[in-house]
Amino acid sequence: QVLLVESGGGSVQPGGSLTLSCTAYGFTFSTRAMNWYRQAPGQERELVATITRAGDGTDYADSVKGRFTISRDNAKSTVYLQMNSMKPEDTAVYYCHVQRFREDYWGQGTQVTVSS
Repeated sequence: QVLLVESGGGSVQPGGSLTLSCTAYGFTFSTRAMNWYRQAPGQERELVATITRAGDGTDYADSVKGRFTISRDNAKSTVYLQMNSMKPEDTAVYYCHVQRFREDYWGQGTQVTVSS
């Protein structure tokens, strides 16, 4: 059974930093690209960042380029999202995601709030 467990959310002031973690269970982590999504109140869920299986390729939404960094540790079955220079518009629930055999799997979500 695939399980994604996120941690690291919280509240931060504008300009601050947070790091999210997502540990995966139930599949061979190193064989799947991993993604971070976010969903703000009243808005659709959007893709924030993607990392390849080996961690040698990444892609970001334009809104977070240069501020967020996705990385992974395949030995720990964990993907990270380092968020710097945070803005109030980064406030959302952040979700870890993997697609496996055309099935989508999501973590439970972790709340990130950026406010002064």
